[in-house]
Amino acid sequence: MALRVKICGITRPEQGRAIAIMGAAALGFICVPESPRYVTPEQIRAIVTELPLVPDTLQPICSCIGVFVNSSLDVIEQTVAIGQLTGIQLHGDESPEFCQQVRERCSGVEIIKALRIKSSSALHQATLYQHWVDTLLLDAYHPSLAGGTGQTLDWASLQQFRPTCSWLLAGGLTPDNVLLALQQVHPDGIDLSSGVEYSPGNKNLEEVARLFATLGHCGLYTR
Repeated sequence: MALRVKICGITRPEQGRAIAIMGAAALGFICVPESPRYVTPEQIRAIVTELPLVPDTLQPICSCIGVFVNSSLDVIEQTVAIGQLTGIQLHGDESPEFCQQVRERCSGVEIIKALRIKSSSALHQATLYQHWVDTLLLDAYHPSLAGGTGQTLDWASLQQFRPTCSWLLAGGLTPDNVLLALQQVHPDGIDLSSGVEYSPGNKNLEEVARLFATLGHCGLYTR
């Protein structure tokens, strides 16, 4: 099974299209107004409509994930509809019950719950969510930032992490350290943002290409 690669913090249509063509399985859009990577629902739609389509379908070749932090159900539902999103990533303090409410309001959309891991003991949170969501995402803890910090997790502490649902590894991954991380942990996919950027929201396409080349050379990714 190919490693799922998600590139988060997309803000520009031409970059989103290029990254999708390179092979990203998912693009992430930050729906948090305070973030330097924030994009409006209308901007998301403008990016999504530029993506190549799967042959003989009207669907983009990659998943389109909106990233929310403690947003209301109404805001999430409206953003999904306007932005033509296929997935929702909850990156705040959302409860398992809230995840279920999101699923009910946005049926047919992938639900991802991000957990910011401060210590190995925090992994027990995964058991509270794994039956309510489609995918878990483990990110590095930061006292004031929800994500995109460039900080890495303690990968060794995740070696025994085996949730019942699929999961993505995030937190400070770059083309230079991704293989080291994947030698220690075995996620279903990876999520990168700051590790392939010039600046917040401005992706470095050469670094994205190098990421896919690095994974491909080791047999961890095939298009």
